[in-house]
Amino acid sequence: MHIYDSVQKTKLPFEPIHKGEASIYVCGPTVYDDAHLGHARSSLAFDLLSRTLKAFNYKVTMGKNFTDIDDKIIKKVEETGKSMEEITSFYIKRYVKEMEAIGVQRAEIEPKATESLEAIESMIQKLIDKDFAYVISTGDVYFDTSKDNCYGNISHQVGEDDDNQSRVEHTSFKRNPKDFALWKACKGSEDICFDTNFSSGRPGWHIECSAMIEKHFKGSDTYSIDIHGGGADLLFPHHENEAAQSRCATGHELSKYWMHNGFVQIDGEKMSKSLGNSFFLKDALSVYDGEVLRYYLNSVHYRNNFNFNEEDLLTSKKRLDKLYRLKKRVSPGKGSSVNKNFKQALLHAMGDDLNISIALSVIDEMIATTNDALDSEPKNKALKKETLANIEFIDSLLGFGNKEPFSYFQIGVDEALKKRIEILLEKRTEAKKAKDFESSDAIRDELIAMNIAIMDTAEGTLWEKI
Repeated sequence: MHIYDSVQKTKLPFEPIHKGEASIYVCGPTVYDDAHLGHARSSLAFDLLSRTLKAFNYKVTMGKNFTDIDDKIIKKVEETGKSMEEITSFYIKRYVKEMEAIGVQRAEIEPKATESLEAIESMIQKLIDKDFAYVISTGDVYFDTSKDNCYGNISHQVGEDDDNQSRVEHTSFKRNPKDFALWKACKGSEDICFDTNFSSGRPGWHIECSAMIEKHFKGSDTYSIDIHGGGADLLFPHHENEAAQSRCATGHELSKYWMHNGFVQIDGEKMSKSLGNSFFLKDALSVYDGEVLRYYLNSVHYRNNFNFNEEDLLTSKKRLDKLYRLKKRVSPGKGSSVNKNFKQALLHAMGDDLNISIALSVIDEMIATTNDALDSEPKNKALKKETLANIEFIDSLLGFGNKEPFSYFQIGVDEALKKRIEILLEKRTEAKKAKDFESSDAIRDELIAMNIAIMDTAEGTLWEKI
């Protein structure tokens, strides 16, 4: 398997720290607001990575953190009058629910910043003791970037005039413009503070991930983890700073590989609340099924920027519909063994830095050839069982295709209409039992006028939205 390393800017063979194992850490959300499509895209990218590594028989351990102490969270506390825990627990639960809706598997490790304060304090103290960090008169603690000869090796962009430098705190107390806060001392009585040896305050954003990784992962003398992931906007300064403080505190590099997913854009602009075009995931899920969103958001290679628009989403859904129409054609039943050539082709595509375009084309080809074969041999039970096994493998690897096909084609029908359909089907069943075929046909015509198709099977009458 090969993955693209953002630092070396090339594809590299995946060679883990520990044979047969893969450790991944992905920067999670700051939980003060709802998740947007950018959060979804990043989560989906690394969910695909985890699933692919598992398909290659690696034992995967993934960590994804929740930043539950931050200036934005404190501002939300001030605005709402709610406690910090009320706010963060609410958005964590919503985030988890929405990620589940788009098929993102839970990480094995989900640390919170407030539950990692001991590890954070310990790492900061190490940096102070090794003279890589300094405490200023206010009680703030800063990392001294001039002491790290390798600072800049991750992002290759540490110029003081760089636009991204605005993410780094500016204060006259810093020794160097690029120095960043490891600990922020409380400035007033209203601040949310935690006591440490250096001051009462709260952690800086960058130190959280480094401390969590050292706490939860068993690395080596060379690296703490195999893969560190996140959005492309985190490469600098967040990941640069993580790498620097971890390197100086532990004496080894933080991660062997660095992977970054592209931005989500709407009408060609990077999705940003400052631009006023943020699209919350909850809004998308209120209109579209989570599996449809998953398929669409994964349809573009993870490293490329994604331009979200509803026309493309509907086109993408039609492509997914074809898989479910095939599944409907070979259902019900149980899968046998996945076709070896099909499995090999999918793994070859995903093993090439998650080449989803090739993987989806392999699936399209399987759908077309299977339909052709079933046209010739509609009762080929072996082919039907193999096809169901193929779809089961697609679900395990890519996370779609698991729904019962008629249920899939009922997506978008509201509960009131579903009840009306069920009542009509009951009346039709009664009419057929009474051999009142005129009424039965009239009900079928009424359903067709509602864009509802029905099919009589041994399991009863099934329906779908046309």
